[in-house]
Amino acid sequence: MRYLLSSLFITVLVLVFSFRQKNSVKIVDDNNTITNNVNEVSPVEKDSVKNIEIANQASGFVNYAKKLIGTPYLYGSINPDKGLDCSGFVNYVSNHFGIKVPRSSVEFTNWGTTIETNNAKPGDLILFTGTDPRKHIVGHMGIITDNLNGQVQFIHSSSGKSKGVTVSDLSDYYKSRLVKVIRIFPPATDKIIG
Repeated sequence: MRYLLSSLFITVLVLVFSFRQKNSVKIVDDNNTITNNVNEVSPVEKDSVKNIEIANQASGFVNYAKKLIGTPYLYGSINPDKGLDCSGFVNYVSNHFGIKVPRSSVEFTNWGTTIETNNAKPGDLILFTGTDPRKHIVGHMGIITDNLNGQVQFIHSSSGKSKGVTVSDLSDYYKSRLVKVIRIFPPATDKIIG
């Protein structure tokens, strides 16, 4: 009987501490697990949860894009088995996550939310002119992978030197062709990331 009561007590404790309340949110990062009752979460905490979710979505977007490194360049293609052009690359990655985006790079000109380059985050899209920077028309694009103290890197499908999908620094060459950076996260509410 004594063992039965001890087992019952331990079972009750496990059950009490294992289940979260209804309307609670669980935040997990590398170091902490936090469970908050949604009704008791302050607006600042709710914004933090939303920002973490957006950052995780953007991180997944970038990580998936990196899986395509080495895919050859092929003008007009959105098929990684054959090759990808710059907008085909962005289109392919976006479609994987259910995000509907324009097909050609020039169609991104007035799409998304414009962001200052210094504030670029992984998952933002970076737009460039074509090879002639005097024509201020979008002709190339990529996805921001990193922004470490203003040192921006992006992944794109480059036709130059037969590189295909590669990660590049925002060098002086690319800065001379930079049109703008646009943010697509959070995506429209009818788009699903995952």
